[in-house]
Amino acid sequence: MTAQQFADIAAQEVYREPGTDLHLVDVLSQGRAVLGKGRYETLVCAGQVDDMPVLTFTVPWGMDDVSWVSPFAAYVRSLASGLLSAGVWDVEAFASYVAACPGAVGHCSTEAITNLLLDGTPTQ
Repeated sequence: MTAQQFADIAAQEVYREPGTDLHLVDVLSQGRAVLGKGRYETLVCAGQVDDMPVLTFTVPWGMDDVSWVSPFAAYVRSLASGLLSAGVWDVEAFASYVAACPGAVGHCSTEAITNLLLDGTPTQ
């Protein structure tokens, strides 16, 4: 994805017209840049892959500033689809990881997530 394509996607997420340069200097040099106060107006550089920056956009608040909710089965399946297709984790490793994440703790066990992925039994 080009820098302009990333800028266009980020603009659309905050209901702005695509076609504006994001000026990525701050996020690339400092790892983070805040473009505004709204949702998805904080840019983050998560590192590099093959000497290319991995950029994303997120909300400006921290994880301790929100009330956590249990993930929906469709969301867990979507995450699993992407991560399992990469071949780094198996179902059990994925399920263990997700069960330990905020929102899932106390609501979704490793066993429940494993069952969801193997036989479709919902986590809730």
